[in-house]
Amino acid sequence: MADQVGRKDRGAVMRVATGAAGVALMGVGVFLLLSGGQARDVALWLAGAVVLHDLLVAPLVLAAGLLLARLPGRGPLRGALVTAGCLTLIALPVLFAPGTPHNPSVLPLDYPRNWLLSLAAVALATAAVALVRRLRGTAAVRRPRTDGHGARRGARSPTSRAGRASSSPRRWGRRDR
Repeated sequence: MADQVGRKDRGAVMRVATGAAGVALMGVGVFLLLSGGQARDVALWLAGAVVLHDLLVAPLVLAAGLLLARLPGRGPLRGALVTAGCLTLIALPVLFAPGTPHNPSVLPLDYPRNWLLSLAAVALATAAVALVRRLRGTAAVRRPRTDGHGARRGARSPTSRAGRASSSPRRWGRRDR
């Protein structure tokens, strides 16, 4: 029992320390933002990111999820699409950059080719996961959800009031509400 209390105290201390570090880092970020004179540019960039997410990314992810909902093995496919989408969002600024930079050391690699290679690696990893799941037969097997104690969720426990036999007259009368 004392060991559990000690764990709870350590967990609380870690949460407070992590929260304090986060607040300190946010303070440093606000200081750098205000002292650098880029607050307007950052606010514009953040507003654009919110609009881009809400008008383009979220609807595309929801539509893809609806289209994939009935497919067997949809989990790895959804993961691959999310990963490919993140890779594409990260690569977009470089992919749409006009021309070559003035300093050749800024973008020394062939980014469109590397982006395509990354997408190919995601596709291969997804195919490998789907193949392993298919060979194991775990894609089609669904285990019943449990309540954390091994019993199926919704199943009556022998010790629950509704599940045990009672010698009281209430057994033949109305059920508990």
